[in-house]
Amino acid sequence: MLPPVPPASALLHWYDRHRRALPWREPIRDPYRIWLSEVMLQQTTVAAVAPRWRRFLDRFPSVQALAAAPWEDVAAEWAGLGYYARARNLHACARAVAARNGFPDTVSELRALPGIGAYTAAAVAAIAFDRPVVPLDGNVERVTSRIHAVEEALPGARPRLAALAQRWMEQPEAAGRPADFVQALFDLGATVCTPRNPACVLCPWQAGCAGRRAGIAGTLPRKLPKRERPTRRGVHFLLRDGRGHVLLQRRPPKGLLGGMLGLPGTPWRAEGWDPAEALAHAPRPGLDWHALPGEARHGFTHFELRMTLLAATLPPGEAAESVNGEWWNPADAAGVLPGVMQRLLALAEAAGAVASPAQGA
Repeated sequence: MLPPVPPASALLHWYDRHRRALPWREPIRDPYRIWLSEVMLQQTTVAAVAPRWRRFLDRFPSVQALAAAPWEDVAAEWAGLGYYARARNLHACARAVAARNGFPDTVSELRALPGIGAYTAAAVAAIAFDRPVVPLDGNVERVTSRIHAVEEALPGARPRLAALAQRWMEQPEAAGRPADFVQALFDLGATVCTPRNPACVLCPWQAGCAGRRAGIAGTLPRKLPKRERPTRRGVHFLLRDGRGHVLLQRRPPKGLLGGMLGLPGTPWRAEGWDPAEALAHAPRPGLDWHALPGEARHGFTHFELRMTLLAATLPPGEAAESVNGEWWNPADAAGVLPGVMQRLLALAEAAGAVASPAQGA
């Protein structure tokens, strides 16, 4: 027997009174703005995304503007948001949408666009086009697992949770307001049915929550233990010219941080680098490269990265243009570099190798 479905009307009534004021919800339901917010929100908090979403829209106010922009401009605007494959997919998707003169309005057609997965396709279809589909993000997983007391661990439980969540759309109230119902689920998970210490007394679905009745709501959803992340190591190079500017090079288009600017360096690998081996990757061989104290650390999804930094200065009279790359004022560079590279700049600032933004360069 299928478990009872909590009333969509109760959730929608709660949402009408307590919905979050998020900039991509008002004043119009624009698929471009909604899609952009959904991509930015992957692995990133609402608080961090809101100002960057506004800034991104100021620079690229339409999908056509984003499609027409050079990759370098998109990469610079995305810097600091992390998960940089999202930016490459965003740009490719914008070009595909512009070529077809607008976003499609079904899950299957959205899913066919570059970089749009099952969740994003469902979210855009529901929120922008009122399609009766429930996207399964972390908030919806949590609400669903608690309402139905699903004790099977993630990620294996996802197909069951997706099926249970989609049943809510069978109710006329939900099917009549799909965009609001989906966003109500998001808000419920973000503000009431939170990962720790859920505020069950404030929940419009508390009466029908099997997890609460069993006293296990706070332990759901169950997750398999995370594997310990391996460590990789790299050596990077801080090359300065006579003005105190630093050399940045654009990374290959494929792979981590693909197409982003960064300090040149070795590949990242499990074993360490001996000095002679690392110097083979220097952007300008033969200089007096010396190690700066300390190391920079950065956590990626699947590994921890530890980096050391070697510094050198171009000889007087040598043209900066003789070295492949772009020369940036360090204070300006911090605004276009991904977070992992910003950590290297911070290491250089701590060692006095470059001026801090407050001091100028």
